[in-house]
Amino acid sequence: METRELRYFVAVAEELHFGRAAQRLGIAQPPLSRTIRQLERRIGVALLERTSRSVTLTEAGSVLLREARAALDAVEAAERRTRRAALAATGQAEVVLASKAGASSELLAKLLDAYAAEPNAVIVDVLLCGIGEQERMLRDGRCDAALLHRPFDSTAGFDTEELCTERQVVILPAGHPLTSRTHVQMAEVTELPGLPMPRWPGRDGTYPDGPGPQARDHAQLLQLIALGRTCWIAPESCRAQLRDDLAAVPVLDAPTVTTVIAWPPHSRSRAVADLVRTATRL
Repeated sequence: METRELRYFVAVAEELHFGRAAQRLGIAQPPLSRTIRQLERRIGVALLERTSRSVTLTEAGSVLLREARAALDAVEAAERRTRRAALAATGQAEVVLASKAGASSELLAKLLDAYAAEPNAVIVDVLLCGIGEQERMLRDGRCDAALLHRPFDSTAGFDTEELCTERQVVILPAGHPLTSRTHVQMAEVTELPGLPMPRWPGRDGTYPDGPGPQARDHAQLLQLIALGRTCWIAPESCRAQLRDDLAAVPVLDAPTVTTVIAWPPHSRSRAVADLVRTATRL
């Protein structure tokens, strides 16, 4: 299979509409349709169910969508890391570190300060991203290392070192009746009237159905909580960033969150190795 065929298939599989997929790819619809038919003939299975009104994925199509995304990410990662390696060879080395905006802020600051003091330190370009985005950035090569959070982020396929583990709290509007409590249970939080959990966009940018408000980033989420539109369960370290109009209460039965530093297992970057060693010493 060619990467072009995979890109075409992923566009159709995500849009479930040949016209929209063609527009997204910047091509005409007929060559897109021909490419998908040729791909199906080569593999020997139907990838899509087509009717006059809809396009749906077959079971085989769902499998190829997962595999194609991973393959395209790997190709993009190879290109990006090759370009960074070329810069490093000319003395312009840097490490790109991804971290979720608003998470592990104290740890991130300590890590950057400690690494900068190392004799062979290079520039660290920090990418602050949205919920769950740092894992994708590491897989597609946009970063060399990332701070991930188990159990929410997948670390499959990465080398990792655990940095810290913490309990979770529910963040509520200041003055909410639960803020007078020393702790709460998950069932109390998920059933709070008037404060449904926020909805985050998926990989394709669409939001799942549900009563909660749509959330795009950390700053927007905190404002929605202060306005009494939602609540949020987060690692306890988020307390340090809360404004006066927000409060946090421990959730006793919420799973603990473990922050890890992750990097590709095939990395040969001395700078990445030094950054990891610094992180594990903190």
